[in-house]
Amino acid sequence: MSDSTPTLDAFRLDGKSVIVTGASRGIGRALAKGLAEAGADVAILYEVERERAESLLDEVKTLGRNRSYVSQVDIGTPEDLIRMAAEAEERFGRIDILVNNAGIAHNAAAEDMTLAEWERMIRINLTGVFLSCQAVGRVMIRQQAGVIVNVGSLSARIVNYPQKQAHYNAAKAGVHLLTKCLAVEWAPHNIRINVLVPGYIHTELLDPIIARDPQGAEDHWRKPAVQNRFGRPEELATAVVYLASDASTFMTGEEMVIDGGFTLR
Repeated sequence: MSDSTPTLDAFRLDGKSVIVTGASRGIGRALAKGLAEAGADVAILYEVERERAESLLDEVKTLGRNRSYVSQVDIGTPEDLIRMAAEAEERFGRIDILVNNAGIAHNAAAEDMTLAEWERMIRINLTGVFLSCQAVGRVMIRQQAGVIVNVGSLSARIVNYPQKQAHYNAAKAGVHLLTKCLAVEWAPHNIRINVLVPGYIHTELLDPIIARDPQGAEDHWRKPAVQNRFGRPEELATAVVYLASDASTFMTGEEMVIDGGFTLR
């Protein structure tokens, strides 16, 4: 951002190309749409819900983002991530921004957790993020430019209650430190990497959990937040646009927390 750039123009992403993993629903969908609204063409990646991904593509194209496309990718499969980067580079000519949002959530008491449950969580939520960064990072190193935003979690900073999810929390904590490590290693290549840290965000994935224990959700999730409410996916979208844009060129290796005040307890 130069001294002559109008402030709001620094948030624009016109002509930029973006990959968003796990973009068919929930937080990923909001992030992809927000980036498109800011001017970017988006690779909308999904694992199983193609119809939902294509409906988002229709919305994005009404904004004039006609280079956007959908692609099926399993974040836990290294070959898929290599293909993801190659396809985006071929279609867009370059990769300006990567948003690593895809992941899984699962509750299990530590004493009962199977090795398979632990390893699946780490493979998808941590190893998958690393391999995605690696595949796209190689392209960005050749370009000598790029921005990566990893979606972490408040669960990397607190022990959630009452759900038991040591494997999830450990994976997300790994994502946070991974982000800082890559930010240092790739800064000489003009690549900025930050982590978005959501708290309790109200998406459709949260609804069945709230339905099973509405009082628990109220007492342990909503009330402890200083703002006394859940976050909204679109609030994360504005944050990720900021991190992806020239408005945040001074930031790398940082954690941007959107949590309604949990960390102030």
